[in-house]
Amino acid sequence: MKVYTGRILSSGMNKDGKPFVAYRVSSRSFPNRQCLKYDDRAAIVPKEGFEKDIYKNAYIAYNSICIVDDVAIVSNGSQTDVIADKIGVGMNIRDAIAYSLLTMDYEKDDYNTPRSAAAVTSSGKEDEYECYIGIVNDRKILVEHVPFGKAAFISTYGSQAPDLVEFEAQSATDSAKFIFGEGTFANYEKPVTSCAAVFDGEWTIDVYNP
Repeated sequence: MKVYTGRILSSGMNKDGKPFVAYRVSSRSFPNRQCLKYDDRAAIVPKEGFEKDIYKNAYIAYNSICIVDDVAIVSNGSQTDVIADKIGVGMNIRDAIAYSLLTMDYEKDDYNTPRSAAAVTSSGKEDEYECYIGIVNDRKILVEHVPFGKAAFISTYGSQAPDLVEFEAQSATDSAKFIFGEGTFANYEKPVTSCAAVFDGEWTIDVYNP
C-alpha cells in the first residue's frame, strides 16, 4: 500500500559513487506544477494556465536545485537560494543549511509543513567530500552528515529524519525518474514532478515532467 509522504529530497552518492541531489514534488492540493531546467538550477513552477495558484499558496514555486561552485544544493522551498547565497560567500555546507532552516523556519501553512534541504560537494575523495541533510518542523531542527559513499532521503510528512537509501540511478535524467517513482520511492503516492543533478566531471541537471 502506497502512503503519502509529501515532498521528497535525496542526496549523497549513487551506486556508482557519483555525488548527486534529487527532488520530487508530491502534492494533494496543487498538482498542476512542473520543473524547469536551467544551466545552474531547477525550478518548480505552476503549469501554463495555473499561474494564479501562486496567489493561493506562496510556497508552491521556488528553486529546488542550485549549483554553486562545486556544491549542489536541493530543498523543498525558497531556502535553496538562502543556502546558495551563504555557500557562495564562504559558509560551510552544514552551517549554511542550519542557518537557512533556523531563520526561515517551517512553512506557515495549514499543515506547518517542514522545510528540508541537503547539499553535497562534487569531490570523489573522502577527505574532501561533504554531504549534509536537514529538516525543521514545529518541534525540532536537525542537520545530519551523510557518510561518504552513502545516500539518504527525507520527506515533509513521512521520514522527518534522514533514512539511508540505495540510489540506483546513474545520470541526472535517470535520477529524476528514479526519485519520481522507482526503487524506494515507488512506495509513495501522488508524484507530480521531479529533478536531479549528478556530478560526472561536471554537474548535470535534468527534470522529469510526466
